[in-house]
Amino acid sequence: MKRKIQASIHSKKNEIIQLLRSFVQAESTQGNERYAQTLVIETLQEMGLDVDVWEPDGAELKGHRYFASSREEFTGSPNVVGVMKGKGGGRSIILNGHIDVVPAGDKTQWTDHPFSGIVKEGKMFGRGVTDMKGGNVALLLAMQAIQAAGIELKGDVIFQSVIEEESGGCGTLATLLRGYKADAAIIPEPTNMKFFPKQQGSMWFKMHIKGLSAHGGTRYAGVSAIEKSLVVVEHIRELERVRNARITDPLYKNIPIPIPINIGKIYGGEWPSSVPDIVTIEGRFGVSPEETIDEAKKEMKQWIEALPEADAWFSEHPPTLEWFGARWLPGSLEPEHAFMKLLSEKYEDVTGREATIEASPWGTDGGLLTEIGQIPTIVFGPGVTEKAHFPNEYIMLEDIFTCAEIIAETIIDWCEVSK
Repeated sequence: MKRKIQASIHSKKNEIIQLLRSFVQAESTQGNERYAQTLVIETLQEMGLDVDVWEPDGAELKGHRYFASSREEFTGSPNVVGVMKGKGGGRSIILNGHIDVVPAGDKTQWTDHPFSGIVKEGKMFGRGVTDMKGGNVALLLAMQAIQAAGIELKGDVIFQSVIEEESGGCGTLATLLRGYKADAAIIPEPTNMKFFPKQQGSMWFKMHIKGLSAHGGTRYAGVSAIEKSLVVVEHIRELERVRNARITDPLYKNIPIPIPINIGKIYGGEWPSSVPDIVTIEGRFGVSPEETIDEAKKEMKQWIEALPEADAWFSEHPPTLEWFGARWLPGSLEPEHAFMKLLSEKYEDVTGREATIEASPWGTDGGLLTEIGQIPTIVFGPGVTEKAHFPNEYIMLEDIFTCAEIIAETIIDWCEVSK
């Protein structure tokens, strides 16, 4: 079976490169996923899978406690699921990848067009190629290789191409509410071929910091909200130091700040000659796999309530804290889990190298699968971690084929061979 899998993957290399290029050229930013999903549907139908296509119900999702998105209407943004049915009696697996990509940003920072899918020196370039269409194609190739080898499985293989991962994961949430569950899951995010059994969560926050307006000529009569915001930012930085000092898990040893608190946006003031009386900061709050979203929120709230210890102004003028927009649940799977051991063994079998196991430096849909679906989930994919969301994003093509072989062999052993 191993030789058949290898031969099938080798024979499909050019075909897969063309498929990946077509995926990349289908610009699938938020709200524009339909065409890319059409390509996925066509591929799944050619494979003879049972295909399910639906636009998530915003009203239904909004009522769920873990709903998070920058929008509530998903018309024109379908989820796609393809099921390779097993003969029964084996364990099932979900192969989950997101089709949505972040915007290309400043196109002058790209050497070629952001959605070109151009290939140079064994790499394909383009927005979304590493995060994570290359991983999605690796999943499809793994399934195709199993089919081409004539291997029939006992357990089901459930391929998912979901929307909205970049905005909080409601595409994956919709699959869970639709009833798609399994005994294990792989998410091929760009991990540099490392294994992430643990993923930090994160959530967006907003704080309004008050000052006292005055004429700029007599600024000493007012209180600058901008200056007070600097106190708040440093106070938050101290919280970040405290929270990360508690992280002792060896999976985080190569991550300088395991659960960062990032200030991503700040705005305030209305007139250069006036003392600003309000400033708003927005940021991303990292959540450890060992804590819940609610526990993280509580610690942030208590920390902000302690601001008067740093500056008496906040005794009478406390900032207001709110949570908004995107959110990713933390996820965790013990490295000793049978699925983690199997995937590591297949990696070593295919590559001849020992698997590298770390914790994820960012959130994924794995937290939803773990928390809501109670599905053992591992993040493992061929993409380049450092190039996700960056200009000149690329993926090493050979890693896609290696990843596909590892996943195919894992599926065969996990789902078991019927004949």
